[in-house]
Amino acid sequence: MKHDIELRVNNETYKIEIPPWRTLLEALRDGLNLTGTKQSCAEGHCGACTVIVDGEAVNSCLMLAVEAGGKDIQTIEGLSSGGELHPIQEKFVTHGAVQCGFCTPGMIMATKAFLEENPNPQEEDIKEALAGHLCRCTGYVQIIEAVVAAAGQMAQS
Repeated sequence: MKHDIELRVNNETYKIEIPPWRTLLEALRDGLNLTGTKQSCAEGHCGACTVIVDGEAVNSCLMLAVEAGGKDIQTIEGLSSGGELHPIQEKFVTHGAVQCGFCTPGMIMATKAFLEENPNPQEEDIKEALAGHLCRCTGYVQIIEAVVAAAGQMAQS
C-alpha cells in the first residue's frame, strides 16, 4: 500500500506516492533525485543524511517520509542561491573542511541549523552541535574553523 504525500523541499512542493515504511532519505534520493543528501550508516549515527525539517537538523534516515508531509524541508541543494554558495558552504571550501566530501552535506546542514539557533558559538558549542557527525578525512579541526568563520561572516551580513 502506498500513500500520496506532499513534500515541501527547498521551497518547492512535490507530490509523491510512497510506501509508509520509506524514509525521508529514500524519498529525497530515490523519489526526488536530490542526491546531495548521503546515505551511510542508515542508523542515525553518522549524520551524513542530515537535512533541516521545520528549522531542526534531523537524520533523514530515521524519519519516515510520511512524517515529513506538510513540513518545510531544506537539503544541501537548497542552500546556494543564484549560483553563489551559501556562506557556510564557502567557508567549508576555503578552510579545507570538505576533503572527500561524503559527510560534508550533512555537516553543512547541521551547521546551518545550529548557527540559526546560536549565531555566536564558542568552540565547545560547535563540537557539541556536530558530535553526531562522523568524518574520516579532516580530523575535525578544519570543520570547526569553517564553522567559526561562517558564524563570523553571517554575523556581519
